[in-house]
Amino acid sequence: MTAPADLPQLQARLQHRFADAALLQRALTHRSFSADHNERLEFLGDSVLNLAVAHMLYEALGQLPEGDLSRVRAQLVRQDSLHRLAVDLGLSPLLRLGEGELRSGGQRRPSILADALEAVIGAVYLDGGHAAADALVRRLFDRIQITPALSAASKDAKTALQEWLQGRKMHLPRYEVVRVLGEAHRQTFEVACQVGERGMTQLGQGASRRAAEQAAAAAMLQALDSSMQT
Repeated sequence: MTAPADLPQLQARLQHRFADAALLQRALTHRSFSADHNERLEFLGDSVLNLAVAHMLYEALGQLPEGDLSRVRAQLVRQDSLHRLAVDLGLSPLLRLGEGELRSGGQRRPSILADALEAVIGAVYLDGGHAAADALVRRLFDRIQITPALSAASKDAKTALQEWLQGRKMHLPRYEVVRVLGEAHRQTFEVACQVGERGMTQLGQGASRRAAEQAAAAAMLQALDSSMQT
């Protein structure tokens, strides 16, 4: 159960001091614990989060078409991304869960943590308004470098790399199996992805040749994006 003394520390991490601390308490309350739970705040926070992220992307990636912006936003606000942010904020031990959820590991469940983060964003919005909630979302995502590579990463990596090269009138990449590790029933493939016109090679590994090619293509996209910024 969340002790009242825990909330000031969380507010410090959020960089928002609540006028109504009961909102933050509710945001951390799962429906298994109380009828006064966080699902309505989650509903509100989901919309606030999507608007704030859309605004960030519009500012940073204004040259991208709407479809690409939508894919990047979906990548940033998906459950596993929000789960990691919730863990970084230290929400897990502060969640108020029923005994059954506690016994089944609910404090570590990605869906519950992601929902709680959205509820916290909704609570900040109600307590401090749009500017406070927008500032919180920007702080949450400030470690993520928002570049056009995010759009490519939201697609199939090989397809995205092909589009990147074709858009610059460059030849398609070459993929070559460098080595195969492990026994026949449990092999790991290592593949090299080469972009000749840039003299660049990136490696990727996977449980199949296709998976290794995808990993190598993703590594190449990241390397190409970095080279464009230097």
